[in-house]
Amino acid sequence: MAAVKELLRAEPDGTLSFGDYTLGSKTKLDGFEHQGDIYKVKTFAEITKLERNGMFVYESVPGTAVQNFQASESQVSFEVSGPQDAQFTLELEADSEYVIYMDDVNVGDMKTNLSGKLSVSAELAPEKSVAVKIVKK
Repeated sequence: MAAVKELLRAEPDGTLSFGDYTLGSKTKLDGFEHQGDIYKVKTFAEITKLERNGMFVYESVPGTAVQNFQASESQVSFEVSGPQDAQFTLELEADSEYVIYMDDVNVGDMKTNLSGKLSVSAELAPEKSVAVKIVKK
């Protein structure tokens, strides 16, 4: 899966795609309006970060490309790709339990901390994406 050269774009199905891990220096796009919310993305080889209305949504180290990101109160799903293994952190409901799926395989349950952050590692490689689904228990 290729990097998102526009940095952040709305897909026809209402999801978002963002991130360009091929950039050598930090690049930002701010003020992107989508379904009544304002998004900001910062991305390059070392990190990709997405904010909605000034609040943390997603961050990966190193940088990644995310396709078809969608979040509801009970589930977050997207496809992630990058040149190497990455750790991504999501802002979810505080002190809650979630089931993590990667490529439709249940990889376990995780609990968010008091600030609602959930961190997951993914094995990535060039030209390969991983489908991630996180479902609230």
